[in-house]
Amino acid sequence: MPTEDRRKAYQYFLECFQIATTKIPDQYIHLPIAGSELSVYRERVYCYELYHQLKLAMVNDYGYSLGGEVDKIGHPLFQGPTLRRAKPDLLVHKPGDMEGNLVVVEIKPIVANSKGIKKDLRSLTAFKREARYYQSIYLVYGDSEETFQIFRTKAFNAQTGDPEQIDIGVIALYWHRYSGQPAKKIKWR
Repeated sequence: MPTEDRRKAYQYFLECFQIATTKIPDQYIHLPIAGSELSVYRERVYCYELYHQLKLAMVNDYGYSLGGEVDKIGHPLFQGPTLRRAKPDLLVHKPGDMEGNLVVVEIKPIVANSKGIKKDLRSLTAFKREARYYQSIYLVYGDSEETFQIFRTKAFNAQTGDPEQIDIGVIALYWHRYSGQPAKKIKWR
């Protein structure tokens, strides 16, 4: 999809995102533990599978590059305190072109701690405000309604405690609850 229109490019990304999240097998959401009936959430395992599924869903001439954990250390335009060490889980952009910054994605399991959530929300806010990304997405995965509500409360409290650096109003929240189903956009409150 060769287009310079970021809105259309973002809509195309969301279509691919829906396809990709639908195709993530449960073993990447709940990593089985050998010798046990238990499973665990492993963010990196989930992220790598989402990256793989996104690459399969996106056409080659989309015009944007999908990058995983792109390191911004040393980038001359990313010298603010939050962006200087940023390494978001996924970026959709045109490398070398700040006007080609389309989507930044941070991913967390539903059981994430408050410190990790706060760090991600700061990064997503900074990428949207300072690095001119068209959209920032926070993708949460895991299947417990109660735990998801706790996650949202932690995020809301992080914003309340740090309103200068966190603005959940510029971050789209998605919840990937089950394997075989797409991530769904959820309201913060």
